[in-house]
Amino acid sequence: MRYTCTTVFTKTKENISTYIDEAIYGANDGIITTFAVISAGAGASLSNDAIIIIGAANLIADGFSMGASSFLSIRTEEDVQRLKSFFKFFKRKKSDAIPRSGVTFGAFVIAGIMPLLPFLTPYTAGNEFLISALSAGVAFFFVGGIRTYVTKRGFFISGAEMLLVGGIAAILAYSIGAIVEAIV
Repeated sequence: MRYTCTTVFTKTKENISTYIDEAIYGANDGIITTFAVISAGAGASLSNDAIIIIGAANLIADGFSMGASSFLSIRTEEDVQRLKSFFKFFKRKKSDAIPRSGVTFGAFVIAGIMPLLPFLTPYTAGNEFLISALSAGVAFFFVGGIRTYVTKRGFFISGAEMLLVGGIAAILAYSIGAIVEAIV
C-alpha cells in the first residue's frame, strides 16, 4: 500500500511540474508586460481610460501570443524528437502542447490583470498607479516565491529576484513614457 501511495504522489508531482514552468512563465510575463504598459502610460500622463484600454489590449493580445508561442514551441520540440527517433520506430506520444499553452495563457491573464484592477475600480480614484504598483509588487513577489517549488531556493530570495526584475522593467517603461511624452 505504501508503494501505491508513493506512486500516486510521484505521478501527481510529475503532472504539476509539467505545468508549473508554464504557469510561472505566463504569470511572470503577464505581470511584467501589463505593469510595464501601465507604467509607460502613467509616465506619459495618459488618462485612466487610455491606460485601461492599452492594459486590457496588452493582457489579451500578449497573453494569446504567449500561449500560442508556447504551443508552437512545444510542437516544434515534439517534431524534432519524432524526427530524431524516426529510425527507432518511434511511437507517437500524445501531445501536451494544448494544455501547457492553455496554462501559459491562463496564468498570463490571471496574474497580468492584478496591476490593471486598480484602474477598474472606483475606490482607488487618484491613487490608481500607486495601488497598481503595490499590486504588481505583491504579485511579482508571490509568483517569484512560487518558483521555489521548482528551484528549491528560498521563497524570499525567489520572490525578491522576480520583484527586482519586474521593478526594473516598470522603471524603464515609466521612464520611456515620460521621455516620449516630454518630446511629443
